[in-house]
Amino acid sequence: MNKSRPKHLALHKIKLPLSGYVSILHRVSGTILFLALPLLLLLLDQSLRSIETYTNLTEVLTNPLLKLALLGLLWAFLHHFCAGLRFLAIDLHLLPNLAAARAASVWVLVVSLVLTVVLGAKLW
Repeated sequence: MNKSRPKHLALHKIKLPLSGYVSILHRVSGTILFLALPLLLLLLDQSLRSIETYTNLTEVLTNPLLKLALLGLLWAFLHHFCAGLRFLAIDLHLLPNLAAARAASVWVLVVSLVLTVVLGAKLW
């Protein structure tokens, strides 16, 4: 029996590849979107109910902190979408080797951040 094996796993010492971080962020962004779904449905309801509720909603959404929260939700959606496409491409064997899968993880981060900045600038 090997006595030098650790008795506990030191997670803070493990170095993940970039694709590991993309996978974790995919799960985090999915959780954020799931938890924010009631809020997003409420915003949709208020925007469609009447012109008065729409006007009130647009006034409330001028708050910079709420805009920042919506920008975070926009990033979560875009990252989850791009990472989902990457995982779909892996499942369909469109990324045949490890190098292509790792390159796709870089593209997921770059594209999701660029789209967040572009769409966030348009919406801000």
